[in-house]
Amino acid sequence: MPRPRITLDVFSDFVCPFCYLEVPELDALEARFGDVVAIRWRAFELRPEPEPTLDPDGNYLHDIWERAVYPMAAERGMTLRLPRLQPRSRLAHEASAWARTQDVVRPGAGSAMQTALFRGFFEESLDLADPEALVQVAQTLDLDGQALRQALAQGDFRQEVEDDQQIARKAGIGGVPGLRFSLDGEHAGVLEGAQPRRQLFLAVERLLDAMR
Repeated sequence: MPRPRITLDVFSDFVCPFCYLEVPELDALEARFGDVVAIRWRAFELRPEPEPTLDPDGNYLHDIWERAVYPMAAERGMTLRLPRLQPRSRLAHEASAWARTQDVVRPGAGSAMQTALFRGFFEESLDLADPEALVQVAQTLDLDGQALRQALAQGDFRQEVEDDQQIARKAGIGGVPGLRFSLDGEHAGVLEGAQPRRQLFLAVERLLDAMR
């Protein structure tokens, strides 16, 4: 089977509702173009230390959820609830990176962990900054919770998360979801914000035209 020639790097944060809302659009893109497009999720912390996190009861969050999040969720057939807390996301990114390494022993582990973290936060207010909460998520997916606990304590995947964010900065990505297209390893454009699938399809079709 030929190697995909288009890579889509998706820079996202687990505390960003628009990143979660982009999942079904990216699933549709993969279903249509999976033979030529490889989708790769990357970490992007919206509010890393020491930047303050948002007030979960503040007007800003309530306003943007009422104006944009809930309408888009209804349009895309998803259930989201404004979380009761706004944790830092660094450990969740590290847990997600660890889970991807488990794909060799449990195929799909990385994707399952990502889905569980998004769903846990936006449907059940999962504390993404609590190592034990992340371990419990891993265990519900039949992954080795103790191995994850150790990896988080040792910071085994911290550098990978930092590297992703450095890549985003070099690509000029300042918000999420940030979608960077590459064609045969060469930069081919960036889209920022939750995109409708028709826009994603159009971007890929333009790149396919350029390949001909």
